Amino acid sequence: MSNHAVVEWVQEAETDYQSALDLARRRKNPVPKSVCWHCQQCAEKYLKAFLIQQGMDFPFRHDLVELTNLCLEREPNFRLLANDIATLNAFGSTIRYPGSVATRQDARDAVLAMKTTRRFIRLKLGLR
Repeated sequence: MSNHAVVEWVQEAETDYQSALDLARRRKNPVPKSVCWHCQQCAEKYLKAFLIQQGMDFPFRHDLVELTNLCLEREPNFRLLANDIATLNAFGSTIRYPGSVATRQDARDAVLAMKTTRRFIRLKLGLR
């Protein structure tokens, strides 16, 4: 895929990044489930941008562990993200449905994991 595709995925990831940060700042009527969802989505899209840059195919699923394992084929240092990926992976699709719960602490943890993952992958993509 082209560099243009990588840029598009990064732009989408940045939209989720900004959405997560904006929602996390809410004090009145907090929405931790939405914060967690956007954090997971940001990481997912950055992982996919890296895979595209590497010329690798990936499944269109929300499993961050699976995506990270694919990244590991090209870059062994992705193992450093294991804890952050595990944190974020818990907030895949199911967080958006009734019966799932996310606390303010979950949201704080997700934001930290998202920031670490984002910073790491942006460096791998040659972005600041």
